Amino acid sequence: MALLDGSTELFGIIGNPVRHTLSPVMHNAAFASLGMNRVYVPMEVHDVAQAMSGLRGLGFRGVSVTVPHKEAVMPFLDEIDPVAERIGAVNTLLLRKDSAGRTVVRGCNTDWLGANAALAATGLDLRSKRVVVAGAGGAAKAVGFGLRQAGAEAIITNRTEKSGKALADWLGCEFLALDDLAWVQADVLINTTSVGMEPDADGIIVPPALLSKFAVVMDIVYAPLETRLLREAKAAGCKVIDGLAMLLYQGAEQFRLWTDTAAPVQVMRAALEEELRRRAEH
Repeated sequence: MALLDGSTELFGIIGNPVRHTLSPVMHNAAFASLGMNRVYVPMEVHDVAQAMSGLRGLGFRGVSVTVPHKEAVMPFLDEIDPVAERIGAVNTLLLRKDSAGRTVVRGCNTDWLGANAALAATGLDLRSKRVVVAGAGGAAKAVGFGLRQAGAEAIITNRTEKSGKALADWLGCEFLALDDLAWVQADVLINTTSVGMEPDADGIIVPPALLSKFAVVMDIVYAPLETRLLREAKAAGCKVIDGLAMLLYQGAEQFRLWTDTAAPVQVMRAALEEELRRRAEH
């Protein structure tokens, strides 16, 4: 990291908790590789209103927003990107000065772009593909929105029928109970739930016997990096996408928005992988 001085530009992430976030490693590596005098710091936030006042006052230029603040931050913004408004969640803030010297904060959502980019990196053309999305939370909403924007047919499946059907209704797509997956034909499976995340690393959202039905299986869980779902999918002959991919590509889009510069994606991926190795050793 470059020496910090009075001209260092401030970036960061707000959430609760944030102590385990990988975003600082990713963004600081990107800034350093391009010789930018910028720093990205994690900030555990309990009071969103106070945090927004502090970000304005301290002159932050860009901020990531993670759980549980992606919706709570929206009333405190001056502008909201139409897509983020439609999704109902913000994960990226851009702060700038207007002609009167007032700080203007704009909220955007790059999660859906990150998911689409992760899928596209495999060479997959999403148009007319059938994609099963497991989960009904914020990540599933962003992923489902991105799939519909790309021309894919989304199918929502979830352990809780009520929330699953609510998301399917919002997306205008089909809901399918997990027990009925044996009867569906689809090209891609995406797990947006926490099933399989440490310490429950043996968890799997879909019975392994069903995985051969899908050409591509993606998991947004990255601890462990190779979840049981991905391990079983690979054994079934599927192309797999690990949990760093969505994090990486949504971060790359954040970087572009903040800097008007293409993100050094390979540098960012290498930094993420190195940090996961370091954590595993300790």
